[in-house]
Amino acid sequence: MIDASTLPEWAAVLVAVLVLAGAAITLIGTIGLARFSTFYQRVHTPTLGTSLGAGLLLAGSSLYFSVASGRPVLHEILIFIFISVTTPVTLMLLARAALYRDRAEGNEGVPGTDQEAVEDATRIL
Repeated sequence: MIDASTLPEWAAVLVAVLVLAGAAITLIGTIGLARFSTFYQRVHTPTLGTSLGAGLLLAGSSLYFSVASGRPVLHEILIFIFISVTTPVTLMLLARAALYRDRAEGNEGVPGTDQEAVEDATRIL
């Protein structure tokens, strides 16, 4: 394995761009989580920020360790697959549970609270 100071310039620049872009996108998702007011708005930004931000961070990590060790390092692909599968599924389950709870409680401002939509939702569940 080579030291970070002896990493080729093209690899160092590309790794820096990937890591900074991933960190920025993850930060934007976190800011969106803090700024939005309702659960239904808040649930989207961390999901998108996590998926794309983590993907870019993992790409930068994979590139760095592949160049540094002189062989392909693919552990990050497995991590990205787990993140890209579990994050959207978690989003969907959380949103459906919150929507079901809010409709059952009769809360105002819930998407699709007209009687037909409530009947459709209970028929599906």
